[in-house]
Order: sequence, then structure tokens, then C-alpha cells
Amino acid sequence: MNSVRELLAASVIAVQNSCFIYPACQKCFSRLVLDSRRFNCLKCGCTGEAKDATYRYRLSLKTADTNDLFDITVFGSCLDPFFGVTAENLQRYIEDFNQLSGETNTDASPGVLVQAVETCFIGKRFIFGV
Repeated sequence: MNSVRELLAASVIAVQNSCFIYPACQKCFSRLVLDSRRFNCLKCGCTGEAKDATYRYRLSLKTADTNDLFDITVFGSCLDPFFGVTAENLQRYIEDFNQLSGETNTDASPGVLVQAVETCFIGKRFIFGV
């Protein structure tokens, strides 16, 4: 694997996912498998109580520079300034919203959040470290 990092100035043309946060292993950052009471990391074997799971941002974007299209996924706390809260707090807000609205699909973000993220990113130019 090439460890050389490059900077890419590109414009976001689409947001490719509607779920921007995921339960993450504190050791390896892989997605946790959650059931009603426990979590399990399939990569490193970490386990614990579901209520203690931590959340992390994962935003998949379709981007374009002057010549090419790129699929870029942005992870972690670098997205805190764009969302205005940590992934942990946003997850809490989504859970509260879903509970109040009676939403049963816990894997999807509310439509208004998806629209806000699209408005914030689509058509904007960013510099990505790849």
C-alpha cells in the first residue's frame, strides 16, 4: 500500500448515504454489530453492553475535480464542525427524534437531516486528504 498522501480539491456532486453515523469499536473503529442488549466487533472481538456503544461519523461522497469523478468517504471527528455536534450527540438527537415521531427504522436519519447535509455539501468545493 502506498503511504503517500495527496491533497485533492474537488466539488461534492452527491451524498451517497443517508446514515451518517455508525456504532464504532473503540479499539479498531470497525462497525459494531448491535442487538438489543450487547455489541460485538467482528474484526477485533471487542464486546460490551449496547448502551455503552460509541458512535462515529461516516459520510460517503461522490466528488469531481476538473478531470475525474471520485468516491470519497470521510470519517470521524473532522465532521464535527459541519454537523455542529459530535457523532455521539447526533445519535442521541436522532434516537430522541425517532422516539417522538414513532419512527421504527433506526438505521435511517430523518429526512430533514439528509436534506441539510445535502445542502451543506453538494456543490461545495473541499480539499480532501487522500
